[in-house]
Amino acid sequence: MTNTSDLSRLMSIAAVERDCGLPKDTLRVWERRYGFPNPLRDRHDERLYPAEQVATLRLLRRLVEAGHRPGKVVGRSDEELSVLLRQVGVPARQIIGAEARQVLKLLGAYDAAGLREVLNALLMRAGLGAFAAEIGPGLAEAVGAAWSRGEIEIHQEHLFTEQFTTVLRSAINAAQGAGLPRRRPRVLFSTFPQEPHALGLLMAEAMFTLEGCLGISLGVQTPIPEIAAAARAHEADILALSFSSMIPALQAIAGLTELRALVPETVEIWAGGACPGLRPKAGFLVFRELSAIAPAVGDWRSRAAVARSS
Repeated sequence: MTNTSDLSRLMSIAAVERDCGLPKDTLRVWERRYGFPNPLRDRHDERLYPAEQVATLRLLRRLVEAGHRPGKVVGRSDEELSVLLRQVGVPARQIIGAEARQVLKLLGAYDAAGLREVLNALLMRAGLGAFAAEIGPGLAEAVGAAWSRGEIEIHQEHLFTEQFTTVLRSAINAAQGAGLPRRRPRVLFSTFPQEPHALGLLMAEAMFTLEGCLGISLGVQTPIPEIAAAARAHEADILALSFSSMIPALQAIAGLTELRALVPETVEIWAGGACPGLRPKAGFLVFRELSAIAPAVGDWRSRAAVARSS
């Protein structure tokens, strides 16, 4: 227990859940399993958390989101956690130039295992968000440019795509299974039948995962009526679709317009990718940067909260 004069400096478990984004059940499990957090108790035996413990919980949440296991980080000092976060947060622009040369060298040597090892190291250094939104596109651009110059063959470009996809999918699965809360919007991922490229879609899924969204992937080249049927079956809030530069804008817009007519107005359609000429129209949104997903999800949740309260 603690005295009344200390209460103003303490936070309830509900307040910590809102502040840190860690569910109450996770806080209780960590307390029981790892001995942290170590809350005080009021006269009703309710948990109360000092500010310094809340600050540590914020650090832990960021590390778990980046792929660290709770058992490996809970209980460490703030100094150790900060060091780990600095390792996670290496700016992508400092990585891409140097590592692109290494990636191209490994492709030239047909070294799939070495390439996968380098990509995993980049993921650990930069974190899932930067790996998906900055490093992935940067490396893909470098590999594509090398192919266009005749420095590598198309099968080597495919090797890069496959290894990058393997590493990114594994990281997404780890983030989804890290014990952090998953809540709406429920997002359905796919591409149209003319779009075989999956990398952009997977990068978008990583960004939605970091925002705690509920995600369902249909993979690529799903017929438009089937996307609509899946949206109804899964009660999707958002349909996330990716378009590469290989898809003509008019074709993409025609497909989006067809899809819009097949799904309820309450289901939002978000499109992104490198398709030139793709512009937002009534009925769907277009995102040019993966970094725009996070604020857009926040806006969606704000609109949903207003709708629920009205």
